[in-house]
Amino acid sequence: MNSSRPYLLRALYEWIVDNDCTPHLLVNAEAPDVQVPSGYASDGQIVLNVSPNAVRHLQMNNQAVSFEGRFGGVAFSLYIPIEAVMAIYARENGQGMVFEIEPPAKSSELEDNGPPTDGEPPKPGRRPSLKVVK
Repeated sequence: MNSSRPYLLRALYEWIVDNDCTPHLLVNAEAPDVQVPSGYASDGQIVLNVSPNAVRHLQMNNQAVSFEGRFGGVAFSLYIPIEAVMAIYARENGQGMVFEIEPPAKSSELEDNGPPTDGEPPKPGRRPSLKVVK
């Protein structure tokens, strides 16, 4: 199955905005393909205000979050792969969600190669789990 992260991210973003709060993203600034302004990250992480009045051209799809933002009065185009988003939360009350670190998908996981050739049935992956988010 596809990762649930982009779907949850979009839903939580909408929920935070609908409640007149300011959505912030916590991003792993050192993850591959992340494009954020250098010098604004601390300990390999950056917090980004992604409220509708703080960014332009916000796009959230299943692969990445991208938008234009201003840092020190200078416009930057930011690109954040979904795997680099560590959390989304409301600045005013901290409500939101922290995401688990997902290992990068292996090319063999992306392809359906059929049943294993050794005759064994496929082994189930990790059991699904739910977490209580307050």
